This record gives sequence, C-alpha cells and structure tokens, in this order.
Amino acid sequence: MKKIEIFDSTLRDGAQGEGISFSVEDKLNIARALDQLGVDYIEAGNPGSNPKDMEFFERSKRQGFRYARLVAFGSTRRCGIKVEEDKNVRALVSAGTSTVAIFGKCWDMHVTDILKTSLEENIGMIEETLSYFKAHGKEVIFDAEHFFDGYKHNPAYAMQALEAAVRAGADCLTLCDTNGGCFPVEIYEITQTVCARFPQKVGIHCHNDMGCAVAGSLMAVKAGASHVQGTYIGFGERCGNTNLSSLIPSLQLKVGYRCIPEENVRLLTKTANYIAEIANLTVDHGMPYVGKSAFAHKGGMHVDGVNKNSASFEHIAPERVGNKRNILLSEVAGRGAVIKKLSHLDRTITKDSPAAQEIVDLLKTMEYEGYEFESASASLELLVLKRRGKFTPFFHIEHFKIIGEREQEMSAPSSAMVKIKVGDRYEITADEGNGPVHALDKAMRKALEVFYPALSHMRLIDYKVRVMETHQATAAKVRVLIESTDGQNVWSTVGVSTDVINASATALTDSIEYKLYRDANPDR
Repeated sequence: MKKIEIFDSTLRDGAQGEGISFSVEDKLNIARALDQLGVDYIEAGNPGSNPKDMEFFERSKRQGFRYARLVAFGSTRRCGIKVEEDKNVRALVSAGTSTVAIFGKCWDMHVTDILKTSLEENIGMIEETLSYFKAHGKEVIFDAEHFFDGYKHNPAYAMQALEAAVRAGADCLTLCDTNGGCFPVEIYEITQTVCARFPQKVGIHCHNDMGCAVAGSLMAVKAGASHVQGTYIGFGERCGNTNLSSLIPSLQLKVGYRCIPEENVRLLTKTANYIAEIANLTVDHGMPYVGKSAFAHKGGMHVDGVNKNSASFEHIAPERVGNKRNILLSEVAGRGAVIKKLSHLDRTITKDSPAAQEIVDLLKTMEYEGYEFESASASLELLVLKRRGKFTPFFHIEHFKIIGEREQEMSAPSSAMVKIKVGDRYEITADEGNGPVHALDKAMRKALEVFYPALSHMRLIDYKVRVMETHQATAAKVRVLIESTDGQNVWSTVGVSTDVINASATALTDSIEYKLYRDANPDR
C-alpha cells in the first residue's frame, strides 16, 4: 500500500474559519485526538503571530504524540531584511518543532502587487528562508502559495519558485490552490507536470471555494502527490479546506492507499464529532462517511434493497468508519422498513409478532398527532423500550414552573423552578435563562447533576419549533425537535403539544433520559 502523508491544518487554517476560536486547551485536545487517529502532521499555528500559539507550542513540548509531528507555520522572510533578523522566523525556530511549513509567493501578481517587491527578491526570500531552517536541522515543507493560479498566469515563474525551494533543501513541495478556483482536471495536469520535473515529495493544499477541494486533492494524488493537507471536517478560511474526514476513507478504503493505521479508520466518525464539539459546530448531517445521514435510508425501495443486500445502496459498510446505518421511519418507508427498525431496537419483535403491529399502530397514531420520528431516533428508541417494558425511568419530573413576566419595554431573564424525583430522593432547584426553554433546560440539568454528574458534559446544539396546524394560529399544536451532544455522540428527540413549553419539556426529558440510558447500556 502506497503511503499518503496526512497533514492536518485544523488548528491553523481551520482556526481562520468564521466563528471559530480555539483556546489553548481546545487546541491541545484536538491535537491529541488527531494523533490518536494517526495523522502524520498537525499544523498547530504561527508562533510569531499571537501569544496563544506561543503558549500552545510551549505546552505541547510536554505532550507525547504517538503518530503525529507538530508543525509550526510561517512565511518567508520579509522584504529587504536578513533572514536571521526576521522576528517571525526566529519565533518559528524557538517553537521547537522538528518540522516547519513555510509559505512563499508563486504567483508573480502577488509578488508585484501584494508584496510590492521584485520577482528576483521573492526568489531570494524563498531560498534564503528555507536554507536557514535547513541549517537549523528542520524538516521543511514549502507551501507554494497560489501555485496553480501562478502557474496558469506565468508557468516559468511558478516553477522558478519551486526550483528555489529545491535548491534550499525543501523536503516537500506543497502546491496550493489558495483561492480554491481550480477545476480538478487542472490540478491533475499541473501536479503531474511538477511531479515529472522534481524528484522531491509533492503535496497538495486545496481550498473549497468551488466545492472541489476533496476532488482536487484526489486528482493530485492520482497525478503523483503523496502528501495531502486539509482540515479534519473541512472548516477554514472562506468556504473551508479539503475535508480530511472525506478524503482519508476515500483514499484508504476505495483506492488502497495507506493514510492512517488501518485499525484507526473506525475512529473517523468519533473524531469528527469530537472536533465539531470543541469548535462549537455540528457535523453536517450530509457529510460523507461521518455525517448522521451518510447511511440513512428513507425511500421504501432503498430500505428494501439495503435490508436484502446493503451494497445495493451503500458504497461501504458504515461500521468501517465508525458510523451506523439509520432506517428512517416515514410515510414513504413501508411496513417492512418499520418492522426492520423495530427489530433492531428489540430483537424479540418480528414481522409476525403481535407487538410489531401494536407498535406500528402506535407510531401511526402519534405521527397523526404531529410526532415525527424520522428526525428523532432517540425518542423512537425510548418509546419502543418503554412500550416493551425494557426501560426503567431514571427520574420523574414532579412539577415545574416557568416565570417570565416582564413589564413592557423591559427585558428580563426567564426563570424556571423544577422538582425532580430520583428513587426516593427529591431535588428542587431553579435557574435563569434566555427564555423559558433555556431556563427549564438549565434547571432540569442542575437538579439532575446532583444524581448524575455525567450530565455536565451534555448540551443542546439545536432547537427547532414547527407549528403543525397553522390555521389554528396561536392555539395550534407545535412540534419541538432538540439535538443534543455529550462531545462523543449526537442524538435527537421530539415533543408535541399545544403548549410550546410542554412540548419542549417532553423533548428535553427524552434527551436526558436517552443520555443516561446509553451511558448505562454502552453496548446497545
């Protein structure tokens, strides 16, 4: 199996994404997760740009990484000064990493219009900076910034930039589609030309401005690149970067390259959810391989096919990447799909058992009342377990009260008081929130954390309300869908009522019950 080096830039390029802000502790946790997955390089930031990155590099010296090498990132020296006088260059050396990634201009327009210097000076900046780091015993990855645009505009100069890097001793020439505007076929052809010209290791760094970052990276590998850069779940500057959680399994499971240790491929989905949690994001349900819907089946024909032979509508087995198949229940799923889903939740349910028809009828009644279990599989699982007498409640809400009155034009937080019973013990508590549902959520978990400390790791990541009967206006039923996470798993629950607070309380209760049930039954 040919080895493809995986260079993860979540902590550097990913941190440049809109709305992303990592603490030093966040960066250390992500670095540990990426090392556990088995990536080759973790680009951790620019030590000369801010104190946070400097602290990270200092603390990371005490970390023992099994697979990954930490990389400090920076630019070639500034125009008109000696390389040893550049403070950013000195900061890169002091970061103490064995590998540095240095970017330099390869597009003549950037040299003349952005750097405001001569083409000759830029070549000198590349060669002198890389030589300096090689003299300090560093492995040097040269990020050829804007290489593809530069090559299309002035191929001779783009190649001169690479030649300067090679003369300086660069260990890897990474070709960057920095604007993300190249078609995959362009990346293939240009990468192939570079690989034929230079014996050095060639890498690829794509941005996703046309939605082609993964495709472009795959084509670069096909053309001869053996080093791929990206961010783990694709977020980054503008439209993001090559999504490594899509690229790694595509190369390893589809083509036969070795990107990470084979036994670690099953960690792909878990790692995606973990990094998303730290970044305060949710993994897009439709994300290939690791998304919640990547192996979800709804149409009757699709469900029937998967039940008979999973390869009929799945390109790989979901378990290979740590994901799972999800049969969605809806009006288009068909009876067979419903029975299949129920038998997965309770193996004693078969197509001929009375329990099957009983639960099917119950689901139809509840869906008629406004419930939707397609998007709330956790509530469905709890419903089946309770109906079959296989679920013991972890708590009971004796009562709750919401206080949200305020005078006109005056803002005030809502308050919630909750009385919880766990076994023979009671807990009464109250809390405030930005609205009644937030207050209720905080009060419930505040009371329950006395009995179940693991709930401190749980939080809501999405909350949706839909009016079911619009013609009844404010008297209509509403459906509340809640998505929750504990940093490792994501699950959804549902509640329906003419009272939005009661619907929310039902969905919140299910969400907490499901978390406690899964913790108590990790093998289910």
